[in-house]
Amino acid sequence: MMDVQMKDNIIRFEDSLFSEKEGVLYKSVVEAIEKPLIEHTLERTEGNQLKAARILGINRNTIRSKIRKLAINVGKWKGNG
Repeated sequence: MMDVQMKDNIIRFEDSLFSEKEGVLYKSVVEAIEKPLIEHTLERTEGNQLKAARILGINRNTIRSKIRKLAINVGKWKGNG
């Protein structure tokens, strides 16, 4: 479940983009939160892409594709613990 602060931040972000990004609001919001969300999940799973994909509810190949597309360095979380 999303915490209240995160929900409030997303609503404020959406409000600020509404007039500026008309027609591409969804894409703009997803681009703004997708990379930090994947990075946070990878940090929590110590870089384990399969575990991160399961937590996010996406396919292993999808997370790998997004990691490449978003230029995320998975190695920085491997072995932390």
